[in-house]
Amino acid sequence: MNMNRELEYMFVQCARVWIPDAEEVWKSAELTKDFKNGDASLQLMLEDGTSIEHKLDPKTKNLPYLRNPDILVGENDLTALSYLHEPAVLHNLKVRFIDSKLIYTYCGIVLVAINPYETLGIYGTDIINAYSGQNMGDMDPHIFAVAEEAYKQMARDERNQSIIVSGESGAGKTVSAKYAMRYFATVSGSTSEANVEQKVLASNPIMEAIGNAKTTRNDNSSRFGKYIEIGFDTRYRIIGANMRTYLLEKSRVVFQADEERNYHIFYQLCASSHLPEFKTLKLSSANDFLYTRQGRSPVIQGVDDTKELSTTRNAFTLLGINESYQMGLFQVLAAILHLGNVEIKDRDSDSSLIPPNNRHLTAFCELVGVTYQDMSQWLCHRKLKTATETYVKTLPRLQATNARDALAKHIYAKLFNWIVEHVNKALITNIKQHSFIGVLDIYGFETFEINSFEQFCINYANEKLQQQFNMHVFKLEQEEYMKEQIPWTLIDFYDNQPCINLIEAKMGILDLLDEECKMPKGSDDSWAQKLYNTHLKTCSLFEKPRMSNRAFIIQHFADKVEYQCEGFLEKNKDTVNEDQINVLKASKFDLLVELFQDEEKATSPTGQVPGTGGRTRLSIKPDKGRDKSSKEHKKTVGCQFRNSLQMLMDTLNATTPHYVRCIKPNDFKLAFSFDPKRAVQQLRACGVLETIRISAAGFPSRWTYQEFFSRYRVLMKQKDVLSDKKLTCRNVLEKLVEDQDKYQFGKTKIFFRAGQVAYLEKLRADKLRVACIRIQKTIRCWLARKKYLRKRSAAITIQRFTRGYQARCLAKFMRRTQAATIIQKYQRMYVERKRYRQKQAAALVMQTILRAYMARQKYQGLVREHNAVIIQKRVRGWLARCWYKRCLVSLVYLQCCFRRMKARRELKKLKIEARSVEHFKKLNKGMENKIMQLQRRIDEQSKDNRSINEKLVSLETSSTAERERMRGELSRLRGVEEDAKNKGNQVTSLLEQLEKLRKELSSTQKEKKTIEDWAQTYRDEMEKMVSELKDQNCSLKKEKDDLNRLIQEQSQQMTEKMARAIVEKTQQLETDLNEERSRYQNLLTEHLRLEEKYDDLKETMVSSNVSKPGHRRTDSTHSSNESEYTYNSEYAELEEGSRAAEDVTRGMDTSLTLKLQKRLTELEQEKQSLRNELENREDQFQRARARDDVEFKKARGAELEYESLKRQELESENKKLKHDLVEIRRSLLGNAATGAGAPGSPAYKVVLEQLNASCEELEVRKEEVLILRSQLVSQKEAMHHKDEKETMTEPSAYVEDVSKLKDAGELKQAYIGLKDTNRSPRFIRKPLEVSDLLSRLRSAAPDFHKLNEDGELWLVNQGLKETIRLLEHQLQTQRRGYDSEVESLRGELQNVKEENNRQQQLLAQNLQLPPEARIEASLQHEITRLTNENLDLMEQLEKQDRTIRKLKKQLKVYSKRIGEMGAQTEGQTSPGQMVDEPIHPVNIPRREKDFQGMLEYKKEDELKLVKNLILELKPRGVAVNLIPGLPAYILFMCLRHADYVNDDQKVRTLLTSTINSIKKILKKRGDDFETVSFWLSNTCRFLHCLKQYSGDEAFIKHNTQRQNEHILSNFDLAEYRQVISDLAIQIYQQLIKCMENILQPMIVSGMLEHETIQGVSGVKPTGLRKRTSSIVDEGTYTLDSILRQLSAFHSTMCQHGTDPELIKQVVKQQFYIIGAVTLNNLLLRKDMCSWSKGMQIRYNVSQLEEWLRDKGLMTCGAKETLEPLIQAAQLLQVKKKTDEDAEAICSMCLALTTAQIVKVLNLYTPVNEFEERVSVAFIRTIQTRLRDRCESPQLLMDTKMIYPVTFPFNPSSLALETIQIPSSLNLSFLTRV
Repeated sequence: MNMNRELEYMFVQCARVWIPDAEEVWKSAELTKDFKNGDASLQLMLEDGTSIEHKLDPKTKNLPYLRNPDILVGENDLTALSYLHEPAVLHNLKVRFIDSKLIYTYCGIVLVAINPYETLGIYGTDIINAYSGQNMGDMDPHIFAVAEEAYKQMARDERNQSIIVSGESGAGKTVSAKYAMRYFATVSGSTSEANVEQKVLASNPIMEAIGNAKTTRNDNSSRFGKYIEIGFDTRYRIIGANMRTYLLEKSRVVFQADEERNYHIFYQLCASSHLPEFKTLKLSSANDFLYTRQGRSPVIQGVDDTKELSTTRNAFTLLGINESYQMGLFQVLAAILHLGNVEIKDRDSDSSLIPPNNRHLTAFCELVGVTYQDMSQWLCHRKLKTATETYVKTLPRLQATNARDALAKHIYAKLFNWIVEHVNKALITNIKQHSFIGVLDIYGFETFEINSFEQFCINYANEKLQQQFNMHVFKLEQEEYMKEQIPWTLIDFYDNQPCINLIEAKMGILDLLDEECKMPKGSDDSWAQKLYNTHLKTCSLFEKPRMSNRAFIIQHFADKVEYQCEGFLEKNKDTVNEDQINVLKASKFDLLVELFQDEEKATSPTGQVPGTGGRTRLSIKPDKGRDKSSKEHKKTVGCQFRNSLQMLMDTLNATTPHYVRCIKPNDFKLAFSFDPKRAVQQLRACGVLETIRISAAGFPSRWTYQEFFSRYRVLMKQKDVLSDKKLTCRNVLEKLVEDQDKYQFGKTKIFFRAGQVAYLEKLRADKLRVACIRIQKTIRCWLARKKYLRKRSAAITIQRFTRGYQARCLAKFMRRTQAATIIQKYQRMYVERKRYRQKQAAALVMQTILRAYMARQKYQGLVREHNAVIIQKRVRGWLARCWYKRCLVSLVYLQCCFRRMKARRELKKLKIEARSVEHFKKLNKGMENKIMQLQRRIDEQSKDNRSINEKLVSLETSSTAERERMRGELSRLRGVEEDAKNKGNQVTSLLEQLEKLRKELSSTQKEKKTIEDWAQTYRDEMEKMVSELKDQNCSLKKEKDDLNRLIQEQSQQMTEKMARAIVEKTQQLETDLNEERSRYQNLLTEHLRLEEKYDDLKETMVSSNVSKPGHRRTDSTHSSNESEYTYNSEYAELEEGSRAAEDVTRGMDTSLTLKLQKRLTELEQEKQSLRNELENREDQFQRARARDDVEFKKARGAELEYESLKRQELESENKKLKHDLVEIRRSLLGNAATGAGAPGSPAYKVVLEQLNASCEELEVRKEEVLILRSQLVSQKEAMHHKDEKETMTEPSAYVEDVSKLKDAGELKQAYIGLKDTNRSPRFIRKPLEVSDLLSRLRSAAPDFHKLNEDGELWLVNQGLKETIRLLEHQLQTQRRGYDSEVESLRGELQNVKEENNRQQQLLAQNLQLPPEARIEASLQHEITRLTNENLDLMEQLEKQDRTIRKLKKQLKVYSKRIGEMGAQTEGQTSPGQMVDEPIHPVNIPRREKDFQGMLEYKKEDELKLVKNLILELKPRGVAVNLIPGLPAYILFMCLRHADYVNDDQKVRTLLTSTINSIKKILKKRGDDFETVSFWLSNTCRFLHCLKQYSGDEAFIKHNTQRQNEHILSNFDLAEYRQVISDLAIQIYQQLIKCMENILQPMIVSGMLEHETIQGVSGVKPTGLRKRTSSIVDEGTYTLDSILRQLSAFHSTMCQHGTDPELIKQVVKQQFYIIGAVTLNNLLLRKDMCSWSKGMQIRYNVSQLEEWLRDKGLMTCGAKETLEPLIQAAQLLQVKKKTDEDAEAICSMCLALTTAQIVKVLNLYTPVNEFEERVSVAFIRTIQTRLRDRCESPQLLMDTKMIYPVTFPFNPSSLALETIQIPSSLNLSFLTRV
């Protein structure tokens, strides 16, 4: 009853259904009449308006499928559809693919990928970063989401994963697998610098080259299956990979169909045959080889095979396959091509031969290193072995050709296996594999017109994969139901185990095939008969075709497939001529021998199916235990394939599978074209519809209680809403859906049967429609009444004013009428009188004129009458003559007509007579006579003609001679005539000249007269012109004034234009400067990363050193703490450190170390080059400083030259003294035999005294040399500021500078200087001697006599002992500190764990409470926590108060004592004073000392200063209790004292220690925002102090007079300011990263997912993959959380005294991150692109802007960074229908790119039925309008982008002498000066 009621409710008029269609598979229709139970048909109307009658099946009475509501169409997950059936799935995929241009869709656990046949920009690194770390249901479907899910499950569940990619050829399997591997390589990285992830990706071009080919369906079709296991370590970073291949199509090597190609590698070699290294291969065009020209399509459009080969070779090199092996591979491939061109001819019917000296066979033999005779012999012969003898049998041409092709295929298969094996070797690592992710790229289900053994194996593999897929889906469904504790009912699903048993079970198809192969005379026909006899009656899945006895049909899970038995046995045996193999094994070519020397070892994990015909050939894994020598135990191809497939299934069953089903939308490779027939066929074959069917059989629609409550709250009444949402949903559902089987209540979700969500959506839509109608009715009534009242009031007002106006007008009219009457009376009288007088005068004039006119008319009439009489007379005569002529002509014409009539009658009679017989006879007689006469006449004429011709010839001859004579005469006469003409012309010309002269004479006389007249005229004109010029002069003056005024205006305009140009240029320069600053800051970031990497490597090396006995330690004279804080000690340890590094690298991977060093050097060089470029760009700002430096260098150059000369003089004296010392020793040794030099002798004493004196002088000279060298080095450092800066902060750059010192003397000199600056007093003379000693020890043959001069060995030994003791003491101190720190951290960790457990318990308790109680409980908990904290703080405050009171008391006592002592001193009696005179103590106030704002400290206290002021300082206490920037002030006051005493070493060490200590504390606590903010503030303050007291005019103008007295006097620290500025930039970037890490988890939840305006957006069903934080109860962050965090950041920076401008830059960066992350997630989430979500975003943005107003930060540029997000929200809300809307969108969305606008429009999804989707035509209109935009095609915003930071100068008004150092800082060793 309920079912009927529901059907009647759903199948009503206007309901939409799906009906079958032959062309479109399914067609949409609409009911035009309600369906009643018992009706035999449905009245439908198609979308084109056609009305049809759909008859129901009389047996099943099944109604057609219902369509889903429009709001569910286009969902990310097909399981989110209410009606789960084939047409709904097909329509949803089509809408997403065609309308939204989305190629990925979820179907439960399956990702459906449709090949777009177009390059899409959705696979970049920005997309990878966007999907990294996200839950699968939070983002739109993508291959990256599947890869991320696999990666996350591997790390979370500690279980291996598999991604199974399947589909037809051309569906995009290879590309999907490639992108999955790219994702893993990008996200995980590798454990070392060995670039394992790059090697994994490099295997793709290799495998594509040797395993991919062009087919009719795909230009890059994989002709083999592969399973790649990507290995990960315990930290889930890539460590290696392993590849297994399946199903290689070997037959493609020797045969290709039309429009197809062989494997790519052959065409790449042919295209590169012109290269020099390939000349020996003897290759040419691909059309010249049989194996590459059969498909007649050697070129792929858009693919350059030459470049592809270069890519393949680079990949080989990256994987460790060297050039020689590569050339060997290419040699084998070229040999295969030549083998294909070997022509085999018939000798007779049973034998064949190869013509001698075959060019291609010769090339083949040369390339593979075999003899021509052997190969030609066994290509046409084969051996037959019997029990006793061996026969050599000839082969027919066809068999020989097949044997040749089989050999080519076998060689290629071996080569393929060899490459796979070596690729695997390159990808294997020594690190232990913790887990792996496998990517399976394999054929999908195949069915062709002719299906053979290859299709059988492929479909068998797909049966196994489909079974595993079904079981996994079934298992997930069962787990979901059990987890939710709902009643479990067995779901019926298709189990293809019977089909698998039919194939692989005992006596199955494969078993019978193997048995037939063992039979001596087995054939395909006998095997077919066995199949029929075994399975035809026992198995329903096996059928026999009606018209064939050599085929069979199997009912697979996807479709029925008919297989042809022909060739099954031959392909299953896989035979190759052993004699040919033996010839190849005897080859001189090492690589070929390696392929064939041991087939068991040379074969990769896969083997191949050879076959000679059919479409594909298979490659399968052989059994490793096969005995090659025994053929009877050789496994068949089917057996091998079954075993390898079982291994694959075992691997997949041991992992968690993830499925990607690739769909080919059409067979013509058209971009975004969808063929429903092909799509449905593939959906059925790949198991997607089976997933839908399994889901639909249970409860496919699943809602959480909160989602259901939010969505269907409109169906509830107020009394139905209870505090318990679960109980509320239960009560409402029981009322709405009476059938209890339609839904189930789980622990957290409600499960619905298929169609129930659509039913609820219809109820919801009806309820909303009724509510909308009621609202519309009420609003329209209110608007109409309001309009009526407004009109009535307006009408009354208008009437009142109109009537008053009319009354006033009437009175005025009456007054005017009376006045007008009087005026009219007198006016009319005047007018009438005037008119009468005018008429009278006019009448008189008219009478006079009329009478005169009449008289003239009368006279003219008489004249005309007389003239007319004359004209009439003349005309009448002419008319009479004309009539006579006409009559005459008419008579003549009549006579002619009559005569013509008579002639015609006579002619007619003649014609009649001519037709009579008699007449003909008469005529014939006459005619015969005439013919005879004519014949005679013709003969006579011919004779005459001949005679005439003869005469004519003679006449022609004579005439020719005469003509020549006449021509000569004519030419003579012409000459005479020309002479006569010339004479005549001369006479004529003379006469003309005479006449001309006469005319000239007369004209000259005329001209003379004319000139005289002109002169007179000219005088007159000149007088006139002068007057005109005067007038023009006046006008020109006026024009000049106008022009001057115009010039002034133009100059003003030009000035303004130049000003604008200057402003634009300035803006451009500022932009360039910002770009350079950004690049420089990015370089600093990279440098910081390299520094940290260098430190990590150094620590690793040190730890390796400690663990090995007998290692060396670096020679250092500083403590371990100082070595951490100074750059000098790092360089001082360079020489000994290199030896320590050598010892360390012995235990490490040498290649890895070399790669690291090479990479580090490259990065340092790149950094140095970029730094040089930046310096060149900033050179224009430092030219003024450069001029001063030149003058300074000139002055210093002279001093350096003088000191250099002095140093050389001292060195020469030193050498001389050494020479004397050596001579003395020699003399002593020479006299030792005679005893003259015996100890105690006078000579010995004298020499000993001289020796001692010389030694003392030598030591003095050495000391002077050392001092001079150190001064020289320091002066060189002063001249090279930038190098000094780099050495202070960058050890790697320092090493680079040292490497540039090519001269050994320079290196030694710099080393000594640096050692001298850091030496301690105890070892003041050690550095030079130790370095000298080391250089001597490293020499090939050290002179130990020279080595031991002056006891150098003893000195070095003592120094090393002291160093070792010092280092051991430092190590023990560090170890004790480390242990104590570890203990404290453990205690803190235990406290944190306890707090965490307590918080979890409270959270668990709160989750069990209802929302209201939960909020109260959380508030109560927060109040309790704050109360406890307040109590603790109060206790601390009381303790501090007590301490302060105690100290005050002590201070009073001490001051009292001091006063008494002072009084006693003053009160002592003078010599003249009486002793008994009473003494009155007088308290005299002491005068305070005038401090200079400096702090003095001892050099040994520097470490203590750094430790107390930087390393152990707590930012919170300083920020709360002390002045902001106090550490910076203290450090600067210490620096001022070092400058005051002119101690350059103290200045250098203090600054370097400060910089390195700040770096260390940031490295240690870089994730603490408070610490980073504190040191950013102090670093900036320290930088401002260096500027403020530097003495530069630009800075001191802001100082007071007292502050200007504290300016640094001795040192220019401009370069140090740059170093500290770089440090501040690094701290700023660290602050941004720390802030980003805190904000990142909040942004998406707070800005997008949380409903700030409750009830605006409705929740839609999400399918199997739920969003993790889309529900209010689950969302941990809201917009208030973001605002609170921003306020916390702002207050912390303000407490630390951060510069206001710097705070603005930080806030701008914060808002950019918020806007970019929000927009990126919006662009990747279809469920967020709706009208209601746009409203939510705009409200959230307004709250952020309100926060900016409250903090006074509206001018910092933060609001502008949110402009793209604002425009995206507006785009979601505006109308999107007409061209005007498109124009408005284009003008509005200026901050969004075209790709972003189109993406938002494509993703726009209605949440309610009242919204409409964006049409495809509208999106195309938008694209057309935005076509001319010049912008980046990037879709997502760069969330890692950091704006370049600047540090504007901010002087301090605080006087240094007023700063007090609190005792809490433990800086009592500092002395105020």
